[in-house]
Amino acid sequence: MLASGAEPDEELAELKELARTARVEPVAELVQHRPQPDPRTYVGKGKLEELKAAYAAVGGEVLLVDDELSPTQQRALENALSARVVDRTQLILDVFAQHALSAEGKLQVEVAQLEYNLPRMRGLWQHLERLGGGVGTRGPGETQLETDRRIARRRIGLLRRRLAELTRQRETRRKERRRTQTPTVALAGYTNVGKSTLLNALTDADVSVHDRLFETLDPTTRGFEHDGRRYLVTDTVGFVRRLPTQLVAGFAATLEETLVADLVLHVLDASAPDDRLDAMRAAVETVLHAIGADSLPLEIVLNKIDAADPLRRRRLENRYPGALQVSALTGEGVEELRERIAARFADRFEAVRLLLPYEEGGKLAELYALGAPIDERVDQEDGVLVRARLPRAELRRFAAYLVAEARTERAQTR
Repeated sequence: MLASGAEPDEELAELKELARTARVEPVAELVQHRPQPDPRTYVGKGKLEELKAAYAAVGGEVLLVDDELSPTQQRALENALSARVVDRTQLILDVFAQHALSAEGKLQVEVAQLEYNLPRMRGLWQHLERLGGGVGTRGPGETQLETDRRIARRRIGLLRRRLAELTRQRETRRKERRRTQTPTVALAGYTNVGKSTLLNALTDADVSVHDRLFETLDPTTRGFEHDGRRYLVTDTVGFVRRLPTQLVAGFAATLEETLVADLVLHVLDASAPDDRLDAMRAAVETVLHAIGADSLPLEIVLNKIDAADPLRRRRLENRYPGALQVSALTGEGVEELRERIAARFADRFEAVRLLLPYEEGGKLAELYALGAPIDERVDQEDGVLVRARLPRAELRRFAAYLVAEARTERAQTR
């Protein structure tokens, strides 16, 4: 394995975890420190000889590179080692392909894989490639290669149209949520920081929570109620440092769930060392900025606090003042998090009393269709008396049925 960057041990640790998630067992590692990768072979000439000897000595089957290789670099390494070379992007794509469950997730993975492989299409037809330029030198191998690329481009176009249709369906669901003024909260964070476990703790859901990277690819939305009001929580795909561009673009529809949320909960791993915590936070903020979600209201949530001793808790409190410390595993702080979410949206609803005449029963149906919390309903002689919390945006529609406080109290004592 090769790594680039100022902290090779840490980056290699993440690459090993990615490999473990992809069901690959690393057997050795090799690091080179240099300002820029070699444009042709990625590593320097001397390091390439060292790599060839080390690779042969351990009997490796695949070379994993902790960086995104150009097609030229990948081909040069494969030719030098006579082995398959997989870069960081391809490895992450393989992990994504294993974990995509929904139709949309599978489509997004296939689009990203096709776009990654398109400039790398060769291999089977190398022996038939064009030998020179000019008329009459176009060989059958290049013709087949161009055919394969054209098929791949058509497939990408087809998949994007299918994704666009699924996006429209999701937008329809979003419009319904906006119409009912149901607050929506998105969980964002580095992969494997416990977002899915936190979703389960908040909403009593049963989302998969295996200890591996990118366990959740498809956006999962569940709800919980607090003081009679309903809130929706969406778990999104986790982030890593240097998340490949193809994945940010390919998973735009998934990441949109973060973009359209009313509040983003940035979940951090309280058990991680400070430098690791800073790196994970920076990686997530980079992706949030890339998708335009960095302007949304945001709350820091320190998860896995059960793994921190009292001194560590105080240090985290000083580093992240105002951030909630929770443990999705033990339930510590989860109720406080629900209260914090509710407080964020306290001014979205107005407590009202309505008297809806029996002859206008459709208005009562409209009220229920809004999903507004109905705290009390009393049948009176002249209509139905309702005490509810109405979305402020809907006050005008029901203004004619508002009941003054005194009149309400007299009606309730009849």
